Amino acid sequence: MLGRLNHVAIAVKDIAAATRVYRETLGAEVSAPQDLPEHGVRVAFVTLPNTKIEFLEPLGAASPIVKFLEKNPDGGMHHLCYEVSDIRAARDALIAGGLRILGDGEPKIGAHGKPVLFLHPKDCLGTLTELEEV
Repeated sequence: MLGRLNHVAIAVKDIAAATRVYRETLGAEVSAPQDLPEHGVRVAFVTLPNTKIEFLEPLGAASPIVKFLEKNPDGGMHHLCYEVSDIRAARDALIAGGLRILGDGEPKIGAHGKPVLFLHPKDCLGTLTELEEV
């Protein structure tokens, strides 16, 4: 069911500072920040040969990243994202296997313009897990 690792998401307080470190110090290719108001975040992606790193900055006080940063004031790994070929079939198989889907269970459009779902971290070894249809 799972395809390749699409990205590792890191919550940050300051996306400009995070992208500067990766671009200027580590020499990585980094996208321009993009606001995703429907998800309450600003994102930027670091492109690596085998995957991506996604920086998540809160977009407003209601952002789900705010609580994460309150618990982890220096930021940190927020979630892993895996590719799937059919997100609804993956969702149905995971629910049948006893895993919980966050939200209403319907895919939302993510940062790459593709459907995404999140799995409850308690069902995935303590790690928030995103699935993205490719």
